[in-house]
Amino acid sequence: MMHTAVGWHVELEFKEDDLHTRAAALVRLPDGSEIRAHGSASRHHTDANQPRVGEEIAGARALNELAMQLLTKAHGEIDSASGRISHPINV
Repeated sequence: MMHTAVGWHVELEFKEDDLHTRAAALVRLPDGSEIRAHGSASRHHTDANQPRVGEEIAGARALNELAMQLLTKAHGEIDSASGRISHPINV
C-alpha cells in the first residue's frame, strides 16, 4: 500500500478584463522554496465573453510553466547529488 509522504499546495490567482486573462501560479515546496509562474490568454473581440475559458487557458499555461520550472529544479538537484551532468528530464 502506498502512503503519502508530503503534500504540495498550488495557488492560482487570476486578473481579468474584457479581453485578457492573466494567471499567477505559486507552489510552496517542502524544502522551503517557492516557484512562481505566469500564464495569459486573450479573447478575440468577436468571441463570446466566457471568463471561465480564459481562466482555464491562462491557468493551464501558468501550470505548464510551473511544471517546466519544477523539472529544471529536479534536474539540477540530480546533477548536484550525482556530481555529473545527467540527461535532461523531458515532459
